[in-house]
Amino acid sequence: MPSALDFTAPTPLDYFAALVADDESLPLTEAAIAIAQDDYPDLDPQAVLARIDEMARTVRARLPADAAGLQKLRLLNQYFFHELGFGGNVNDYYAADNSYLHRVLDSRRGIPISLAVLYLELAQQIGLVARGVSFPGHFLVKLRLQTAQQIGEVILDPFTGQSLSREQLEDMLRPYRQQRGLLDDEEVPLGLFLQAAAPRVVLARMLRNLKEIHRSAEDRRRSLDVARRLVLLLPDDWQERRDRGFAEADLGLHDEAQADLASYLAHVPDAADRDEVARTLVRLGTDRRGRGSFPRGQRLH
Repeated sequence: MPSALDFTAPTPLDYFAALVADDESLPLTEAAIAIAQDDYPDLDPQAVLARIDEMARTVRARLPADAAGLQKLRLLNQYFFHELGFGGNVNDYYAADNSYLHRVLDSRRGIPISLAVLYLELAQQIGLVARGVSFPGHFLVKLRLQTAQQIGEVILDPFTGQSLSREQLEDMLRPYRQQRGLLDDEEVPLGLFLQAAAPRVVLARMLRNLKEIHRSAEDRRRSLDVARRLVLLLPDDWQERRDRGFAEADLGLHDEAQADLASYLAHVPDAADRDEVARTLVRLGTDRRGRGSFPRGQRLH
């Protein structure tokens, strides 16, 4: 009989599940750090958090006690983008390490969303009101600044450190509008695309970026690692459960794949890919060989 003192350490997946269990207490930065534990199983998220906290202390030490929001913003931008040199990894944009916060801290290079998560943590620790924006094609940061006269917003590109004007944002949005036939700005105003993103939304976007990286590399094991996290994060997203089923089938995990694909068909009875999924279930049940498929490629953001 096991002793009452026996303790089984949680797996990285258990740890991630605990972090994302509740929206009210979901710690975005810690959960984002934990994503890397599939590739870096010895990673200590608390040590990474301590590194970020030390950066925040450096900024706070330079701020006057009565510093206004604009002063805080300027000092943070100077420190983050110029002194430390954080910026976009234009030379190796599609490397998985660009999505792992501890590696971004090491290299000071990342993609928009990983840079944004670090920037948001620092901004919030020095008293700025900052949120992520899940803008089409390019993750952004939104900061709310209050002066004696008014309350305003700054939209920041974490890839370059540049503050973006309305005209620049409209230019960035134009390909998305054209692709979806949204040519009338008044019908779908710019502000609709600048809403603050909840932590769960940010993490889903980070994981889907990794999902695309591993799909392109045909890396089946890592594809399954990411699929498992996405299902934990988005338990009611049946497309993610379907994709986990395909990834399980690819690796010969027939029972798990059958359960996920059957669950998808049960919850999405009118799915456009119903016949494809049903055929995969038949193959899994007869010759014990599954074959998965993934959506077409897309740019990381």
